[in-house]
Amino acid sequence: MSGAGVPPPPPAFRGDADLTIADTKRASLIADHKANGVSSDEDSINLDKEIYDSTAIDPVLAKKMALANSALDEIGMTAFQWKLFYLNGFGYAVDSLLIVCQSIAGPAVTQEFGNPSKKIAGVALASQVGLLVGAALWGLSADVIGRRLAFNSSLFLCAVFVLIAGAMPSYISFSAMVAIYSAGAGGNYILDATNLLEFLPSSHAWLVTFMAVWWSVGYAITGFLAWGYMSNYSCDPEATVAECTWGNNWGWRYLHFTCGALVLVLAAARLLFIRMPQTPKWLISQNRDKEVIANLSEIAHKYNRPLSLTLEKLQKEGRVLHTDKSAFSAIRIGQHFSQLFTTKKLAYSTIMIIANWVVIGTVSPLYSVFLPYYLKTRGADVGSGDNYTVWRNYALNQVAGLFGPIVAAILVETRFVGRRGTLAIGAAITTALQFGYTQIKTPAQNVGVSCAISAASNIYYGTIYAYTPEILPAAHRATGYAICVVLNRVGGITGVLIGSYANVETTAPLFVCGGLFGLLVVLSLALPFESMGKRTV
Repeated sequence: MSGAGVPPPPPAFRGDADLTIADTKRASLIADHKANGVSSDEDSINLDKEIYDSTAIDPVLAKKMALANSALDEIGMTAFQWKLFYLNGFGYAVDSLLIVCQSIAGPAVTQEFGNPSKKIAGVALASQVGLLVGAALWGLSADVIGRRLAFNSSLFLCAVFVLIAGAMPSYISFSAMVAIYSAGAGGNYILDATNLLEFLPSSHAWLVTFMAVWWSVGYAITGFLAWGYMSNYSCDPEATVAECTWGNNWGWRYLHFTCGALVLVLAAARLLFIRMPQTPKWLISQNRDKEVIANLSEIAHKYNRPLSLTLEKLQKEGRVLHTDKSAFSAIRIGQHFSQLFTTKKLAYSTIMIIANWVVIGTVSPLYSVFLPYYLKTRGADVGSGDNYTVWRNYALNQVAGLFGPIVAAILVETRFVGRRGTLAIGAAITTALQFGYTQIKTPAQNVGVSCAISAASNIYYGTIYAYTPEILPAAHRATGYAICVVLNRVGGITGVLIGSYANVETTAPLFVCGGLFGLLVVLSLALPFESMGKRTV
């Protein structure tokens, strides 16, 4: 847990050129704080345990974050954090459940209504656009007004429009509902990972990686529902638009009604089983020290844990910069973007993590969104192409994905591997399997290799979902994550367009995916910060 296998960084964790820039900014910030009567004693708090020195962003903020980290470590893991693991996990599950829901429904909806565009997969494109808008809105709002609103409301929004989508009478109206419920889900894993991370003691930071198992649970649930509904209540695969009607094509509607009802139950559970407070690190970034102490004291008292942090200790460090201005002011909103690039090292880290997300976004539609089409094609080549076999294989594929986050949670805390090594391992195995998939000859090979790809790719996904918020500064964490996800969705839209104009029923998309996953190996190893054994800032 102490970053074994990674040489200890110099105190500032920056290059020489970067050090000059950062120290100049830091001196200016300290001068500002001195003008307000704030002590400049930098030896009172040890910042060596943090992932990197964030004093270039704001010295007072850096020290208060270190105090909050120490307080969370002192309290330790309680039932409160375990509840968050499950309830935030619901958001992960809903995100994947709804992505797959529209993906599964797409071919059946097209078969019933026809596609207004001969080339563009409108349902998949609507989903990607909705996810992009949702990530931007939920992400920025989480840094401006806090994490709690999205936690309490996003799943209700999703549930309503998923239920409505199941009753849509046309391709266009269904695509519109897909865009709206995707916008509701678009920021889920941004906020859910952030919420959990900002309450966890450093000893349990691996749980954010393991939380990706909920993403796989969402996939698995939808896969089994598709196996039941799409196998028994769908048009014959050879039916024309005239032959495929509302009366004999209820499968995708049942899928949406069931998923919508499930999401509604999960949304209610979030309100019934926990009173979600604002996270201590967000409150610190807003200079709301009294609420920080109140929330931490409530957890410590309820679970009989020690807490030595006091309001006086926090307040004596001074005020966080610019918190005298409105959270909606141009300067504070602008900081949520600019402070992600404060030093050369941090800017490089931000750019590299964004590059990872863009590549993932391009890979995902080419593989996951069009997988039902591909499975049908391979079923015709190597086995039965009937609905039962296709959706049975699809369910098995999603269940196999559950093993990826489990493996990832072990590897991220393994000596000489860590977060970056786990990302590279997941991407490398997936690359090999993607290329191997083009050589399958039998139904058993088809199922086995596709299941292995699901597990391997989820090693990467589970780690990137956790690593991203870990290396972003807490005051701007949701915005930074939102930028990654927005550009990920841009890649997704690009992938949809490529898939729409390419022949997705050939092995060509798999070669593209394999090459892009190979690129992820390089991008993963090029990331500058290793967060294993370190505390988030």
